[in-house]
Amino acid sequence: MKILLIGASGYVGSAVAEHLEGAGHQVVELARPGDGESSRRRERRVGDLTDPRSLTSAVTADIDAVVNLATPTGDAEADANAVAALTDPLRGSGRAFVYTSGVWVLGATGPGPVDESSPTNPIPIVGYRPRIERQVLDTAEHGVRTSVIRPGIVHGRGGGIPALLVDLARKHGAPTFIGEESVRWPMVHIDDLADLFVAVVERAPAGTLWHGVCEPAVTVHDLVSAAGRAAGISARPQAWPLDEAREALGAPFADALALDQSVSGAAAREKLGWQPQRQGAVADLLDGSYR
Repeated sequence: MKILLIGASGYVGSAVAEHLEGAGHQVVELARPGDGESSRRRERRVGDLTDPRSLTSAVTADIDAVVNLATPTGDAEADANAVAALTDPLRGSGRAFVYTSGVWVLGATGPGPVDESSPTNPIPIVGYRPRIERQVLDTAEHGVRTSVIRPGIVHGRGGGIPALLVDLARKHGAPTFIGEESVRWPMVHIDDLADLFVAVVERAPAGTLWHGVCEPAVTVHDLVSAAGRAAGISARPQAWPLDEAREALGAPFADALALDQSVSGAAAREKLGWQPQRQGAVADLLDGSYR
C-alpha cells in the first residue's frame, strides 16, 4: 500500500513509518511548508492542518491509506476541517483513514480496566477530541475504512513521558510524581504501538476503535522509582505539589499526569491478532532505552 503519513517525523510517527515500511508498504510523508528534507528520502508532499485545501490535494488517487499522527492544533474547528479535508478524497473508495487519539479521552476510569465500549469523559487537555473521534468513525458510512487508535502512555526509544520522569528525578534530586503514588497509567511500548498501526491499516474493519495498550495499569510509584534509578538516583519517591507542577508544566498537562486510569487493549489482540512483545515500561526504564 502507498500510505500518506502525517506526523512521520515525530516520536511515534517515525516508529510507525519504519514499521509500515518493514511490512512492505510505501510511506509518503506529509510535511508542513518549510520543513527540512526527509532523512530517509521518502516521497514528500506539502500540507498543513490549518490549510484544508493543501490536505485534500495531498490525498491523490494513488494513495491507498492515510494515517494521521499529527499533534492536534488545539482548535476544534480546524481539526474537524482537517479530518474532512483528508477523508473527502477517500469517500466511496474503501481506502483506509486512521486517526490517532489517546486514552486521556476516557478520564479517570475507576478500578477498570475499561475497554473501547466505555463512555468518554475527557480531561481538559483533550476536551474536544471525542468529537473528532466520532467524526472519523461516522465517515465509515461514506465508504471510507476509518479507524481510531487510542494509545496509552508511550515508552521506548528513550523518549515520551517516561523521559520526562527521568528528567524530573534529576531536577528534583528524587523520583517525582504528581498527585498520588497509587495513580496508574496504561502503557504501551512504541514499537508494539507501531505494530498496531500496521495491523489497523492492513485489516481493521471500517468504523472501529482500538486501544493501543500493552499494560493496563502501571503504578506511577513503580514508574518514577524506575525513572530515578535510570537517572542514577536512589532516593524515595516524592510528591510534587499539584499547584507547583501546574505552574511549571501547565495545568492541563500536569492534571493529565495525575490522572488515574486502567485501560484494556485486549480487543486488538483478539480481533486483529496484535501481539505486543517488547519489555514493559518499568523494565524499559530500569534496563532498556532510558539507561
